[in-house]
Amino acid sequence: MARKRESLGTPRAAGIAGIVFAVLMAATIVLMRIALPGGAGGDEIVVDDGQRGAVQTALTLVPFAGIAFLWFMGALREQAGEGEDRFVATVFLGSGLVFVATLFGSAAAAGTVLAESQQHSPFGRHFAYALLTTYAMRMAAVFIFTTSAIARRLGVLPRPLILLGYLAGLTLLVVAADVPWSELVFPAWALIVSVYVLRDRRPAGARPADAA
Repeated sequence: MARKRESLGTPRAAGIAGIVFAVLMAATIVLMRIALPGGAGGDEIVVDDGQRGAVQTALTLVPFAGIAFLWFMGALREQAGEGEDRFVATVFLGSGLVFVATLFGSAAAAGTVLAESQQHSPFGRHFAYALLTTYAMRMAAVFIFTTSAIARRLGVLPRPLILLGYLAGLTLLVVAADVPWSELVFPAWALIVSVYVLRDRRPAGARPADAA
């Protein structure tokens, strides 16, 4: 009975953690875009006191978004159980951890730019922008790909969500560095998957009949 309760609780943990991550990540991306108007372009940043306070508050949420993502990642892996493929699971874990590391680095760099009394040097802004859009989002793409591959193998997500995952991952991999606001694809995907997991509540290891 204890094991059954544990397995039934895992989807709920994944769903709640995923929703928390999606909300915090979306807020972080929006407010970091405010901190970095025009992305890496331009020669200087003009941020008034109201924007500065809002962005500094948002940056304090980044560690909590990272914690929620790690919880989300762990709960998703628990769902795979003994059926996980070691190779795919390694890429899954590696991409998730690198994503969190680059997200934290991007937030720290953005905070440094805001704290500078001289805001005319573009180096810090370029560094933060590159970490977020080039590296963090491409690691997010790999994470989405591997999650979708695991879900397809185990039959824990419906085919439309798996296809959506591949499309979201491809978007982040190809255009995240060039299309403003495309970073929001990641939290949107996490939110959709989390809501499905909460509504479905399938025990770990359960597979639909047509997925065998």
